[in-house]
Formats: sequence, structure tokens, C-alpha cells
Amino acid sequence: MARIYQNRAWHNQLSPSLEEMEIMGLECYAHLPEEFRTLTGEIVIQVAEFPTEEIMDDLSLESPFDLLGLFEGRGIADRWNPQTGEGPNRVTLYRRAILDYWAENEETLGDIINHVLIHEIGHHFGLSDEDMERIETIADQ
Repeated sequence: MARIYQNRAWHNQLSPSLEEMEIMGLECYAHLPEEFRTLTGEIVIQVAEFPTEEIMDDLSLESPFDLLGLFEGRGIADRWNPQTGEGPNRVTLYRRAILDYWAENEETLGDIINHVLIHEIGHHFGLSDEDMERIETIADQ
């Protein structure tokens, strides 16, 4: 029988779990430029397999694979206030969509997670694509 695996390093590897991807997200966030992280205030980074049906309906998604991440929260002027009962800003990374994108592209998983975090936070706070590209470049250094 011919050997199927040329690179044995991947022979026993599994895709990252929800918990492992959350750790990756937290590590990526920690390495973003400080002035960018300041925009978010307190933030929660979480991972889910797919968006909920409610989110899919709200965003008119055709497939749960259409959404890599989602920012939920308030902008700079509307920061969290303990009196409102609202929590901190939150970014949800969608594990299955990210893994699917990773499988179809020649980017590292860390680069994809970094990109999703920057764009979810950046778009919410009105940053331009050029601003976000600059932040990605700084984060890669």
C-alpha cells in the first residue's frame, strides 16, 4: 500500500477545539497595537461553532459558513455602563467557518483569526480598510 501522508507531522493532528481557538483569539488580541485595543474598552472574545439562527436571520445569511466573526457591543461614545445592565463589548469567532476558510486558502490560522478580530472591531468603530491594514502590519511585527 502506498503511503498517503508525505508529511507525518499532520498524521495525528486534529483541528483546534473551541477552547484552543479561544486561546488563539486571546493571544492574537493581546498582540494587537495598544491604541487599537484601547478602542474596545473591556472586551470578551469567545468562540462558537456557528452563529445562532437569530443572528443568521438578522444578517440574512444563506449559510452559517458565511460569517467568520461578529462584534457585538457599543461604540466609544456609548461605553458599557454598569447601571444599564449591559456587559462589555464582545467578539465571537465562528470556529467552523474559520476552519473552512483556512482549508481553502493559503494563510495561517493565526493570521486569519488576527484578521477577523481586527476587522470585526475596526468596522464597528468606523476604521477604514487602510487603517485596519496598517494595524495588521503592526500586529505581524
